[in-house]
Formats: sequence, structure tokens, C-alpha cells
Amino acid sequence: MATLVSVNVGLPKDVTWQGRTVHTGVWKAPAGGPVMLRTLNLDGDGQGDLVGHGGEQRAVLVYQLGSYEHWRGVLGRDDLTPGIFGENFTVDGLPDDEVCIGDRFRVGGAVVEVTQPRVTCYRVGLRLGEPRLPALLVAHHRPGFYLRVIDEGEVRAGDAIVKIADGPEGVTVAEIDALLYLPGHDREAVGRALRVDALSPGWKASLRALRDQPGSAGNAGLAAVAAPPAWPGFRPLRITAVEHETADVLSLHLAAPDDTPLPAAAPGQFLTFRLAPGLVRSYSLSGSPGGPSYRISVKLEPGGAGGGYLRDHARAGAVLDTAAPRGTFTLDRSDRPVLLVSAGIGATPLLAMLHDLAARQRSRAVWWLHGARDGAGHAFAEEVRALHPTREVICYSRPRPQDRGAIAGRLDAGVLRGLALPPDAVAFVCGPPGFMDDVTAALTAQGVGDIRREQFTTVAASTPGVRRSAAGPPRSRPGPGPTITFARSGVTAGWTDSDGSVLRLAEECRVPVRWSCRTGVCHSCESGLLSGSVSSEPDPLDPPAEGTVLICCARPLTDLVLDL
Repeated sequence: MATLVSVNVGLPKDVTWQGRTVHTGVWKAPAGGPVMLRTLNLDGDGQGDLVGHGGEQRAVLVYQLGSYEHWRGVLGRDDLTPGIFGENFTVDGLPDDEVCIGDRFRVGGAVVEVTQPRVTCYRVGLRLGEPRLPALLVAHHRPGFYLRVIDEGEVRAGDAIVKIADGPEGVTVAEIDALLYLPGHDREAVGRALRVDALSPGWKASLRALRDQPGSAGNAGLAAVAAPPAWPGFRPLRITAVEHETADVLSLHLAAPDDTPLPAAAPGQFLTFRLAPGLVRSYSLSGSPGGPSYRISVKLEPGGAGGGYLRDHARAGAVLDTAAPRGTFTLDRSDRPVLLVSAGIGATPLLAMLHDLAARQRSRAVWWLHGARDGAGHAFAEEVRALHPTREVICYSRPRPQDRGAIAGRLDAGVLRGLALPPDAVAFVCGPPGFMDDVTAALTAQGVGDIRREQFTTVAASTPGVRRSAAGPPRSRPGPGPTITFARSGVTAGWTDSDGSVLRLAEECRVPVRWSCRTGVCHSCESGLLSGSVSSEPDPLDPPAEGTVLICCARPLTDLVLDL
């Protein structure tokens, strides 16, 4: 019979880490007596980051004395006291390779159920001063696990932990942790794990993505996966035609210099261009996918460096250094209704989707919802009408007297509420960040659950627990080593060995980044590698998809261009 050795609690606090302030609840200490275990927490306990930790499915974190003994030997530590791994329950027994998802236990006056392994993030390494620890917990099959509270009650050190029900399917904590984070991803085992009702919704979503992943490259449970790039690095493409869609939207048609057909792009993908030294820009493909050539469409923003270069230099016969089509914002192949929702130049990737739907899925219901300033600035209007979407709704924020057939005003929640949108639709949304936020909220309120977004600018940073500070805009910097270009941010930086990783360099240059483990486990930092090659230190536990890189452990071997 297992025993509850220590009940550990602690409230979030600010700690200093790498010159930043982190708000975290990973510091736990043994409670002096009985503690009430409630649906969301133990009394006196809390989490600093409620996105990654806490909640009904993760009310209690469990870690075992057997793992303590293991890490004392591996890490050479004699200071590992209960709670130091951030757990609430330090237990004798219940090893990760025996406890199953869905197992239920009575402990003291409470009943609890196993829901998922620990999601490893950098904070457990921060607590122990061991940055490698998130990866080690997974690699050594000793993550620990979370409990959901079925019946609230008092618990205390010394309580027996009595199993009262076995989880169905017999999927152990260690097994399901390896299924998601380590190579292999056995589809039969994934299917078995998905049959366990007690598995938390987040883990179910990750395992469904693994189950449905085409091919075996990359880890769709952790990061969106696209087909490998059609060619490495950059290659020359010739401009065959230049078209002015409106006064400030320019379309370029591109072909191979020898006129051989170009590899097909998925509808919704983009091309990246090396226009001049230090000037790298990406533009969505807007033409019909699968043709022998490509079309991109570019907004000529006042003062925009990329658009300005193309306005001045793009001519039929000119050659552009071009990376292969990229991106995971691509049309699905279901038969569900499709909502294509855009504003301004955000129409471009959705236009490629509309072309594809007209050619390959004519029976599928397609809603084209678009906002523009007025008729003069409404690019692709005739082209869209010729593709015959099931329903077309156009909004002009500042219509001219001669503009007819459009709703006066912005494409917003009020307009969307009046459309009786099908809740089983998949929605693709593209436009300015504020527009996408508003539309996403409005669609969610109407019951649309599958909403996918494309952002032309830098992605929103995800730095869990780190207090925000006024860091300023991205900035370039010199360095003696390889040159790293962060394409979306417009930043170029020289590498120095003291940077340690491309992630650390990006942070130094104030490039918005996303990360969680910082040791090659979670794939949150997975980014497109447009050109160049890297080494990894440490090696990722599960390699990223071809054409991508985990910047948390990447070091440049050559000059790099990254989709960041």
C-alpha cells in the first residue's frame, strides 16, 4: 500500500532568473498538519501560471520517493527534500511505470483520480538549479503525475493511499508521457490512450493530433506539422508578370527560370524572399494552388521596406531569391462548412483556399466574409465572385457613394451575429491582430469551435511566468560568428559563443519568442528554418519536422534565416 509521506504547499512568489522576474508557485514546503484538499487546490497552495498548471485536471501534483532516490544518484545531490520537485504529494509507492491514467485512490478523506503526467517546463529546473531537468524527467521516464479531486477531504502526512478503481486500458503515466514526448508515437497505443475518459482534455487534443498526423516526420502533438519544404534554402524565381490589384496592392507572378513547373504549394502557405542584404520578407501565395507558377500579392504600406523594394524593382524578367512554400495555416480536407474571414490584405491566403475549394471541393459550403475600406481598396473582388462562394458578405468601413452591395461599417461581432453561421464550420481568419482577436471572440461566442488564424507579423510571445517589462522593439546587433536573420522581425544579428542558443540570441535582440521547457522537450519554440544549418545542444528528445528547428537548443553552423 502506498503512503502519503508529505503534503507540500506554497503560494506563488516572484524570483529572479537570468535577469528577469518569474512569478511561480514551484516553491513548496511541507505543511505542518492536516490540509483540506479541494477541487482546484490544497488550502494554502497556488500556481503562478494557470495556463500551464493548476485547474481541475491538475489540482494535485504527485512525486515519488523512488524518483527522489534516483535523482540523488544521477544528479549527485544530497539536498533533495520533500516538495523540491514542485509536487504537492510526496509519496512512497505509486511509481510512474505502474500507476495508470484513470486509477482512483482514497487518501485521507479525499478521493482522487490520475489525469495526466506532469507537463515539464523550465520552472522545475529553476527550482533545483538544474536547467536540464525538464528533459531528464521525460528521458528517464520519471515525470510524476497530476490528480483530479473526485471527493474533497482532509489529507495529512502518514495517510494510506488506497486504490479503489483501476484505470481502463492500463495506460501507465510513463507510457503516455513517452507517447507524446519521445520518438515512435505508436498509433495503436495512442488510440488506446484516447479511450481513457479520465485523460485530461489537453492531452487528448495532443494525442489526437499525433493519431491524425500524416507521415511520421515531426511531432504534431506538440507543434503543427507541414510537409517538408520543396527545396532547401533559397532559389531564384523569375517574375513573369506584375499586376496592380488596387492602388496599394501589387501581385507578382513567379516561375522557374527554365520554365519547369514549380512544386505545388498547399492553399494558405507563403513564400519568403531575400530581397536585399538584410531585407527578408514573407508574402502569402494568393493564386490557384497546383499550377505551374506562383502568385503572391503585396500591400504597399507607406514606409514599408519590403513593399517599397518590390514597387521600385519588381519587373517582368527580374529574379527574386525565394524560399520554398511554408506554413501550417492550410486548408483542411474535411467536408465541414468553411468560413474564410479576412480584412484588407489578409484575404491573400484565403483567396488561395477559395481557388482550391472551387477546383476540388465544389460541393462544400464556403462563406467568404471580407472587410475593406471601400470599393476602390477592395482587392480581388471580381476574382472572388467568379469563384462562386456559397455566400459572400462584404463590409466597407468607409464606403463611397458609388459603392453598392456592401454593408457599411466594419466586419465585426455585430455583423457576424446576424449571419446564422454554422457552428460545425472550420474558420480561417486573417487580418490585423485586433481584427483577428475580435473575430475570434465573436465566432467563439456563436459556437464555432475550430478557428485557425494566420498572422503576417511576429507571433505573440509566450514566456510562461515571466513578468513583462518595457523591453522596446526588436533590435539588430553585430557579432563575430554566423549571421542570423529573424525574417518576421526584420532583425539581423551576429552570433557569439556566449549566446548559448538561438533562443538566447533572439531574446537578446528582443525578438518575440515562444518557449516553455528550454531543453528540447515541449517544441513550443519550434520555428521555420528557411536557410542554413544548426547543431543542437542538448539534442532534442524528439527531432522537429524537416525544415524547422528547436531554437532553445540550436546553435548555428552557418548563416541562418528563421521564420521569426
